[in-house]
Amino acid sequence: MRSLSLSFIQRWKLSGGSERANFQSFARELCDVLDSPKPDPATDQTARNDYTFERTVSFDDGFGKVSTGFIDLYRRDCFVMEAKQGSDEPEPSPFDLSSQTASRRKLMAARRGTPAWQQAMRRAFNPAVRYARCLPNDHGWPPFIMVVDVGYCIDLFADFSRQGKNYLPFPDPASYRILIDDLRQESLRERVRLAWTEPLALDRSQETARATRELAGRLAKLASSLEDEGHAPEDVAHFLMRCLFTMFAEDVGLLPDRTAQRRLCALLVAQGRRVGKVAGG
Repeated sequence: MRSLSLSFIQRWKLSGGSERANFQSFARELCDVLDSPKPDPATDQTARNDYTFERTVSFDDGFGKVSTGFIDLYRRDCFVMEAKQGSDEPEPSPFDLSSQTASRRKLMAARRGTPAWQQAMRRAFNPAVRYARCLPNDHGWPPFIMVVDVGYCIDLFADFSRQGKNYLPFPDPASYRILIDDLRQESLRERVRLAWTEPLALDRSQETARATRELAGRLAKLASSLEDEGHAPEDVAHFLMRCLFTMFAEDVGLLPDRTAQRRLCALLVAQGRRVGKVAGG
């Protein structure tokens, strides 16, 4: 997988020019890197096009005028993707007035790293959201919007509520953009893979709920163990509350130098070694 990622990166870093000429090949090869199935061929029955390039959507302005749009890449229950292609071309001299330079100046609007390129990436987000809004009701809003600069980066925006009201940079504004070189890192490849195939697995609220259920189960076992040893239920509850508060105080920095961990271990040992064994699951 690593060698595949490296060859993919080296190949696509050289691309430039037109997203229409390059995007579909780029996306198919990216599927290999992510170990994901490739998009299906489009059919003439739009309702069946759940994972395709150029997925048709209809815009209704509310006054009887209907127009057609095309999603660059769509996967039902996963994402809407909008593709662009920037450029790494150097800035031309302002004194060169040749027709070739005029053409390059046009391309400069998308030269990577410039404010114009940043604006182009932000603008690409807006039609992607409009496309998502026009999907059939039974599809719902996809958890992810992806904006891709072919051969350069993938920007991730998520709304796990699937209400289409709050697509935010994922996981945060500092790290929502994954550069093609970042795909060398397994953790970032996995992030893109999950967004592509199992987006709800990245929902932190679900993670928190699972952790809370697991902690509640362990605390119930611990409380039961202490009560079986003859401790009064109210004493057990008070002891566990003290443990939880001590761990919280350490997490927020009120008890530095691992003080809380040492004190908590001492409390557990005082209650009997069996308690520690149960708490460990």
